Amino acid sequence: MPEPLTLDQLPVTALTGVGPALAKKLAKLAICTVQDVLFHLPLRYQDRTKVTPIGALQAGQDAVIDGEVRLADIMFGKRRSLACRIQDGTGTVTLRFFHFSAAQKNQLSPGTLIRCYGEVRRGTSGFELYHPEYSVVNAQQPPPTEATLTPVYPSSEGLSQLSWRKLSEQALLLMQQHQPQEYLPQQHSRGVALAQALQYLHRPPSNADQAALSAGLHPHQQRLAFEELVAHHLSLIKQRQQTRQQGAPALPYVAEINQQFLQQLPFGLTSAQQRVAAEIRLDLSQPQPMLRLVQGDVGSGKTVVAALAALQAIANGYQVALMAPTEILAEQHLNNFTDWLTPLGVNVAWLSGKLKGKQRQTQLNAIADNSAAMVVGTHALFQEQVVFARLGLAIIDEQHRFGVHQRLALKEKTPLGQPHQLIMTATPIPRTLAMSAYADLDTSIIDELPPGRTPVNTAVISNSRRDELVARVAHACAQGRQVYWVCTLIDESEALEAQAAEHTAELLKTALPQVRVGLVHGRMKAADKAATMQAYKAQQIDLLVATTVIEVGVDVPNASLMIIENAERLGLAQLHQLRGRVGRGGTASHCLLMYQAPLSQQGKARLQAMRDSNDGFVIAEKDLQLRGPGELLGTRQTGLLQLRIADLQRDSHLLPAVKHCAEQLLAQQQPIVAPLIQRWLADSEQYAQV
Repeated sequence: MPEPLTLDQLPVTALTGVGPALAKKLAKLAICTVQDVLFHLPLRYQDRTKVTPIGALQAGQDAVIDGEVRLADIMFGKRRSLACRIQDGTGTVTLRFFHFSAAQKNQLSPGTLIRCYGEVRRGTSGFELYHPEYSVVNAQQPPPTEATLTPVYPSSEGLSQLSWRKLSEQALLLMQQHQPQEYLPQQHSRGVALAQALQYLHRPPSNADQAALSAGLHPHQQRLAFEELVAHHLSLIKQRQQTRQQGAPALPYVAEINQQFLQQLPFGLTSAQQRVAAEIRLDLSQPQPMLRLVQGDVGSGKTVVAALAALQAIANGYQVALMAPTEILAEQHLNNFTDWLTPLGVNVAWLSGKLKGKQRQTQLNAIADNSAAMVVGTHALFQEQVVFARLGLAIIDEQHRFGVHQRLALKEKTPLGQPHQLIMTATPIPRTLAMSAYADLDTSIIDELPPGRTPVNTAVISNSRRDELVARVAHACAQGRQVYWVCTLIDESEALEAQAAEHTAELLKTALPQVRVGLVHGRMKAADKAATMQAYKAQQIDLLVATTVIEVGVDVPNASLMIIENAERLGLAQLHQLRGRVGRGGTASHCLLMYQAPLSQQGKARLQAMRDSNDGFVIAEKDLQLRGPGELLGTRQTGLLQLRIADLQRDSHLLPAVKHCAEQLLAQQQPIVAPLIQRWLADSEQYAQV
């Protein structure tokens, strides 16, 4: 006899009522098996386990009530509605329907007994329930109330809550016949079996701790969150192991070129830079690929550390690719690396999406024949026609702007196998998030700013005081300082953002005729942007009006004042990045956050955090708290952040035990690692195979 199918093999069509049309709708939600239905957990719960007397109802309460219809009339006010008065001997309440049929009005005839459920609100005639769920009941045999809390599931169009409850009811019955496999070691299962946790969360008993369920902190939820985090952690470790097994060229340290580079710099390295450079130096000398994330606050000197890594690869006859997410940042890197490496005899190539025709072909040829040892570019480096002769090191700046697929696709860019990878970010990642999001990477932190960098004074100012800010700009420019004026339009098109910047630039030119005003935005040609930025750096422009394209990579030490319009619309990480454009010289610098009243609670909290701290890691922790990990990393690019049950912020206390459990499973129970990952990452695990 064939083996019975397991829950993850039973198709969703095994459930009664699921035909091809419904299966297609469920597939859009990645629900293809009975196990998927079981892991599709309720968002919240309704308590329909007891009937509340009408006389005891309170505003804002969700309640089940039984009553007799006294009258049902169509009312004509601001909106036509069907108003149905019911009473139960303790009081009277109105049910109001704005969408109704003649049959419904006839059904609710006087004398009919009904049971209904809904939210109690204050209305024109006392307490009212808008569009409650209801059913006609038999006076001799009133139906029993629900035995468990009623689940409310995340859904999409065409899938009612009734459908979800029927599906989950059937799935729970099947689970009794096909018990799901236990993968967690007993000491990590928190005393709760998987089937027990799923049963409880789909149908919690009437005495369940609803506050804990609502917060996601119930032991049964935490049991599942723990297993999910273990699966994600294992997935990243597995990905790292696969990468390491492929091997990489060992690149021994070459002291001579290193010393030549350091001697030509107009500054010395901080102790933090020296420490991180030494960690990278050791990684590169090994025959396994380096996978290292370097975190450093704005202006901490990550680029110099990257240059030292690049020289180690180049000195061993290998090429280096440096990728940046925007043209402006890539151009900044191109200028730095050209200035630093050309005197050492290194040819630096450039590749961006806007480079066309003969120029592009020349660069592609130089990359393919190894005459370009250092290649700087944007996403264009991922394109199919880009082939490296001897790629030994890939440096990725602002990792969270790139998808995992893109990072892993680099290994296909060279016939030599896996290049070493150095990933840099100026968005400090809280330790809890780094433990999960980057478990496949070693982490280094440059936690020291170069001497001479001054903390930026930050103030929050209402848009109604705009004239004062214009006067402040005039004063700064009169003293020979330069200013940024940043225009933001989040959730709008790039065209509208550019238009807003153009409009602001015109207004400021009119208001400040003595000030040289420049403009830069994302819709300008790359050459025009570069020319404007160069003029600003050369102090030929006093006031630069810009969109958030200047968020990363612009270094103008003479700029000491920044004004950010609509600052409440930006996330903390982005505000901190923008603020990092000033304070790069020895002069006291200021960042003025202009907001449009009224401010939301979250907007107030964000702007307050900016006022309170210049520390990127403090800011990042606050950003994680306010916006969640998906926002902080800028994308839902990895299967990792598409968590079904766990929440990285809420469940951060689980992470040390998660790490320990994952290591234990790898060491002692290898055979269950793959099925555990499959259970939680069936669709997103494929990224690890790229």
